[in-house]
Amino acid sequence: MKTILEIGRAAREASYQLAAAPTEQKNRALLNMAEQLEKNYDDIMEANTLDMANAMAKEKPKAFLDRLMLTENRIRAMAKGLRDLVALPDPVGTIDAQWNGAQDIEITKVRVPLGVIGIIYEARPNVTADGAGICLKTGNAVILRGGSDAINSNLILGRLLAKGVAEADLPSSSVQVVEDTSRDTANKMMTLNRYIDLLIPRGGKGLIQSVIQNATVPVIETGAGNCHIFVDETADLKKAADIILNAKVQRPAVCNAVESLLVAEGVAEKALPVIAEALRKEKVEIRGCARTVEILRQNELPVTPATEEDYDTEYSALVISCKVVKNLEEAIAHINLHGTHHSDCIITENEYHAEYFQVAVDSAAVYVNASTRFTDGEQFGFGAEIGISTQKLHARGPMGLNEMTGYKYLVNGNGQIRK
Repeated sequence: MKTILEIGRAAREASYQLAAAPTEQKNRALLNMAEQLEKNYDDIMEANTLDMANAMAKEKPKAFLDRLMLTENRIRAMAKGLRDLVALPDPVGTIDAQWNGAQDIEITKVRVPLGVIGIIYEARPNVTADGAGICLKTGNAVILRGGSDAINSNLILGRLLAKGVAEADLPSSSVQVVEDTSRDTANKMMTLNRYIDLLIPRGGKGLIQSVIQNATVPVIETGAGNCHIFVDETADLKKAADIILNAKVQRPAVCNAVESLLVAEGVAEKALPVIAEALRKEKVEIRGCARTVEILRQNELPVTPATEEDYDTEYSALVISCKVVKNLEEAIAHINLHGTHHSDCIITENEYHAEYFQVAVDSAAVYVNASTRFTDGEQFGFGAEIGISTQKLHARGPMGLNEMTGYKYLVNGNGQIRK
């Protein structure tokens, strides 16, 4: 078993070769990677079945099992994601700007790989393929450290992806999965500044906060999704119910699912029963403020009194918190206080409310009359994503290819010296 230091050294060496690799060679590697996944479906499923059996024996929650499970469709989707990257423009080498500086020196600002990307994640085998693909396309080496519950799935995926890279005459160490899933190895990875240029945590709030608090390597905060939908006094209630239902129910375990519903006081008596009935049919538990409880019980609809903790909770399950607020300003204040700066939405027919909400809500994606489930690299047209950044530097929102590059300045002269 390689140590994290050995893995880091190998990744750094691979990154130098990847940085100079032409787009055609990187695309060939991506196609090989996709083919390896599809050719070895049985081996992948055997490994994932073992992980699933272990997780079920530990009585892991349903949302956890959903993230861990691989199916034929999910493996095909991973392969498709790799192939889709081939069709996307390669940002490496793109010129951002050109100008003449002092004494006519020629300056070019050009996109370059970041170098070595570390990804620490939980029971999400799809991250292994998505992360490897995006890093490869952008000329970055990647070190993938998944959780112990997905180790068998991650190891087989890592081996197959590395084999696809090697078949394109690029270093197999461009893609490495850390076999040792101990906390000690994770902590060492967080401080491997000499070899890792950027660390991306993918998972729940606990994992993300642990990485942020302990890493000395630069970190991009991703994923935590306490997403809100606010229904104002002018909202179309059918539109509201449809959007809320999609945002909560389609896939409740993901970070762009809605977790908290806010309803304007002026429309609460009319809106809440309509929305609650739609949620009830899908077995969604509502945890509401005193006013929400009063309205829903008057309409003989199920509701549980909410605690203050509920408004800060990412449930990742068929549960939603609900609060009646006075107006637009109170809704915005609540979102900025309790949200995670991921994705938040207003449902309104008032143009001023829509514009003000989008300006005032401090989140990576701010919606008007659309499900928060669209916050996704593929849905945004970026292809596969490596994560959704909830911070402001250097990337925000879905991180596609461009966000996995930095830049450098190419300076050309003809004998100039500074005076």
